Amino acid sequence: MPVVNRARFISLEGLEGAGKTSRLADLKAFLEGHGKTVLATREPGGTVLGERLRELLLAPDEGPMAPLTELLLMFAARNEHVTRLILPALDAGRWVLCDRYVDASYAYQGGGRNLGEAPVAILEGLLPARARPDLTLLLDLPVELGLARANRRSAADRFEQEAVTFHQRVRDAYLARARRHPQRYCVIDAAAGPDDVRLAIERAVERLL
Repeated sequence: MPVVNRARFISLEGLEGAGKTSRLADLKAFLEGHGKTVLATREPGGTVLGERLRELLLAPDEGPMAPLTELLLMFAARNEHVTRLILPALDAGRWVLCDRYVDASYAYQGGGRNLGEAPVAILEGLLPARARPDLTLLLDLPVELGLARANRRSAADRFEQEAVTFHQRVRDAYLARARRHPQRYCVIDAAAGPDDVRLAIERAVERLL
């Protein structure tokens, strides 16, 4: 018989300023309230090496980086993340919440950097199949609103410094992924108030409980 109560892997995706970090914390508390043991993590990051690569990838003074180099660094951090953190957590029965995952590379490097989906798909194929999310929550909002929120929050990182056209390509790529994978994706209106967003996320996650 299938295992009904297995641990689940949920990724949160979205543009800068979409509120992923806050909503991830809310979702962690919601799941723990339902008796789940939860690991909350992020990409790039999660491991010691991943966090070092995150600093390199986001540093505002790092300057231009070849798009393929950026993609390879993202997947280097991701492979460490999957191997050392995500899969061991799932195997131990812990639910995993991840602030960005593979879909972010389809959006940011595939769409934003104009690499297309092919190189991202090749690298994704090197990851274990069981390291794919059960549910992806896309916190969607207009580019200008997201950047305005991000600018109020902190100094712009290397991605936030990109032109509006870059971020529009990212958003378009995310929405295209959502249309292509409707069973896995749930698009949430992140322009709504925090309580409305939180409730929409909880409704989307309830079917996994």
